[in-house]
Amino acid sequence: MLALYLRTPTLCTQEPSLYVSKSPCIAYDRLVLSEVRINATSIRDWPRHPHRGLLVDTSRHFVTVGGLLRILDAMSYSKLNVLHWHIVDDQSFPYYSERFPNLSDMGAYHWSAVYRPGDVQRVVHAARDRGIRVLPEFDVPGHTRSWGVAYPSLLTKCYVGNSMNGLGPMDPTNRQVYDMLKDLFAELRQVFPEKYFHVGGDEVDLSCWASNPQIEDYMLKNNISSTNQLHALFMNTTIPLLSAGTIPVVWQEVFDERVPLPNGTLVQVWISNSRDYLRNVLSSGHRVVYSTCWYLDHLKSGGDWGDFYACDPREVLRDSSLENDIIGGEACMWGEVVDDTNLATRVWPRAAAVAERLWSAAGGAAAAARHRLEEHACRLRRRGIPAQPPNGPGFCLV
Repeated sequence: MLALYLRTPTLCTQEPSLYVSKSPCIAYDRLVLSEVRINATSIRDWPRHPHRGLLVDTSRHFVTVGGLLRILDAMSYSKLNVLHWHIVDDQSFPYYSERFPNLSDMGAYHWSAVYRPGDVQRVVHAARDRGIRVLPEFDVPGHTRSWGVAYPSLLTKCYVGNSMNGLGPMDPTNRQVYDMLKDLFAELRQVFPEKYFHVGGDEVDLSCWASNPQIEDYMLKNNISSTNQLHALFMNTTIPLLSAGTIPVVWQEVFDERVPLPNGTLVQVWISNSRDYLRNVLSSGHRVVYSTCWYLDHLKSGGDWGDFYACDPREVLRDSSLENDIIGGEACMWGEVVDDTNLATRVWPRAAAVAERLWSAAGGAAAAARHRLEEHACRLRRRGIPAQPPNGPGFCLV
């Protein structure tokens, strides 16, 4: 719970937990009138969902530490409390591993486009100071082409007929893959204090596995009848490699492949938007982080924040016996067409519409939210965040 008591000329805040955003500062900012008069006010507030996140992709385009710190500032101003750091992917491997330095030495875009230990700690500590957790994601076995620049043997050779046609997902039959993941996960546990770790598991090119004669032979010898089962075997082998005490987070495809997931696993739902699917995941004993309708990289003409605001996963579920296991959601800013020059502008204030939906009680009229979002965009700009106009023509006094 957040509490703020304001009486002229003093300001008193209570934050019972370290991981509480600097929302009292935001609440206070709204009380300061243009004449610099202060209303005597008492505010008691608390979030509807504990997990209120923003995914930032730093593989498709590298984002500087300064750019990430700017995102963290805006998150704290908007009551978001989880930075889902999708740090590596097919396109580049910008994380410097002390155990496997060749991953970034050869897999990053450039030596300067790498997060070294001091950079990571700067982000993690800045997030902590703002009441934000950093959830790292190292997506496997797909989205791993950048790993193969330094270690091509980790990846599967894809074939068209008898001819090799490039490299695909990690090779699930290669023991070296699991040995490397175990060592890397142990290192990451020391770098990221977060108890959750996202292992991905989405969008695996199963056709590559099916085309490879060595994998086909492995499947026959081990009575594996489909590449879907092979995907499940990979995840079932990989997840236990996480350090003791780490709780896995997976994309929904891992659940769909019927992988036996440990208790407490978070399933990030990003494809399905049906009540039956959510009930199926939740009834299996897993908790859900919802993202299906909150993809910030999907652009529309005009302000699209209203679509984000209208989406409520608990309203999709409509089952009070299970709704508390939807622990929250994340707005996702994939990095194909954003970098330092436009990341903050694309994210804000659109992500604030998601933030309000995850923080506030159910319902709420979009017409009223429209004015709040306009005001918040101006507030962000006054605080150095280049937020775009949310509602068309208007004016901010900056």
